[in-house]
Amino acid sequence: MRSPMTGRAIAVILAALAAGATVACTPTGGDSSAKTSYTIWDPYPQYDSGSDWVALLNRCGTDAGVTVTRTSFDTTDLTTKVLLAAQQGTAPDVLIVDNPVISTLAEAGVLASADDTSLDTTAIPPNLLGAGQSAGRTYGIPIGANTLALYYNRSVLAAAGVDIASVTDWASLTSALAKVKAAGKKGITFSAIGTEEGSFQFLPWFWGAGANLTKLDSAQAVAALALWTDWLKQGYAPNSVINNTQTTSWQEFATGDYAFAENGTWQLGNAKKTGFEYGIIPVPATNGGTAPAPTGGEFVSVPVQKDTGRYATTRKLVACLASTENSLATVTALNYVAPTEAVQAKQVAANPELKVWVDAVKVAKGRTGDNLGTRYPKISQPLWTAVQAALSGSKTPQAALTEAQTAAAAATK
Repeated sequence: MRSPMTGRAIAVILAALAAGATVACTPTGGDSSAKTSYTIWDPYPQYDSGSDWVALLNRCGTDAGVTVTRTSFDTTDLTTKVLLAAQQGTAPDVLIVDNPVISTLAEAGVLASADDTSLDTTAIPPNLLGAGQSAGRTYGIPIGANTLALYYNRSVLAAAGVDIASVTDWASLTSALAKVKAAGKKGITFSAIGTEEGSFQFLPWFWGAGANLTKLDSAQAVAALALWTDWLKQGYAPNSVINNTQTTSWQEFATGDYAFAENGTWQLGNAKKTGFEYGIIPVPATNGGTAPAPTGGEFVSVPVQKDTGRYATTRKLVACLASTENSLATVTALNYVAPTEAVQAKQVAANPELKVWVDAVKVAKGRTGDNLGTRYPKISQPLWTAVQAALSGSKTPQAALTEAQTAAAAATK
């Protein structure tokens, strides 16, 4: 997920749907026997009609014996459009959408389940599939996944006398940051902005402490927030993290002054342009091992159609997009980790640098998983508010998270 969708955006979208707003869309329903055109909506406006992505869509259509009509929207716009199109009965046949939105669309009755469409999801690991599930039913399959890890600057660590192999848990990471500061360099940068990006970046530490989103004020959650707060107090992380997006945080790391940066798979291309040697390690859990990080990436889903006879061809289109051969090409183009072990192995064979990302994805978690569904945005907003309050010094981690738990509990009743 390059830009996690905010709870505010989802709330606005649902409010628009409830208000009965309308939008002009091309109808896709009707008699399946009379139509050979199938529509696909995706969130990739950066890929034009001459791209490999569109060529794949067209090839999948040809293999299924139909013509594919593709429309692309920005992520937020896409969700709005599909909610309103579903209200009008003009939803596309295939929808590729940001994974946290799946539960919103499923609970709104927009998506057909895998039981309805007979989609095969058996090759997808449960931790990735979880983001596409709601109330025990599956509503799509991931086209790819990305997540978070720690980039590091080899020369900064070497000058500070830090062996990256020694960084295995919170204590050893904090010790490394202290050495870096003592050597006259900067420690770690991340995004703690008061939006979904802030929650997205905090979750590996939150989950890595053993905390659960249903209890924001647990001792484990407080320990995670105290870690970040102490880093700012000690000067190991800059005050700018409070306003940093993932992009501006990366820009800080790219100056060459920082030892570490928490960021995502999507920065691999930029990492090669920094002009310094870098490496990548997983975000460590408090007592060692890899912390679960939130998954980003899109799901291929099937909106509800009045003419259920269309599902048979739709299933062929989805199977084509998710096939091993096509999946490898797609995730390579999108800088994603493949959702299946077979394709992950091919990725690592082609680019060993991806192994750390594959390992991170294997223990990653969907934000709407644990059966949170549409409750997640109502929990995430109090969480990022608590992070902001603690990092700014206006509240202690305990007080900030106690307030967050009260707000989340009230919002999710």
